[in-house]
Amino acid sequence: MNQKGFSLIEVLVGLVVIAFGVLSIAGMQLVSIKGNHFSSGLTQATTLTQNKLEELKYLPYDDPKLSSGQPSQEVTQSGVVYTVQYDVAPLGNTMKKITATTRWTDRTDHTVTLSTIRSM
Repeated sequence: MNQKGFSLIEVLVGLVVIAFGVLSIAGMQLVSIKGNHFSSGLTQATTLTQNKLEELKYLPYDDPKLSSGQPSQEVTQSGVVYTVQYDVAPLGNTMKKITATTRWTDRTDHTVTLSTIRSM
């Protein structure tokens, strides 16, 4: 007998293959969303850290803000709280090392640290 068409088994195997394909694409989509969320937070933290360094770098050398032990500052952007703090360490009599650090939490703790050296 020569019958045309697909058997029930062939259709079920085809559906299983398609289901696995769709589930793997959904998994990749979740990983992509998480990666984009982390990248956004990292970009924002790096920008905040760089802005703090730029602000401090252009202050007069003897400005009180360029002494060690400064309080932290909290910035909320896109629902995420970033804590920006900085430290100033003298390097001899004519230079200071300024280190700015930004911390934030989204599922885990993250930190971005940038440094520069300021001379008289």
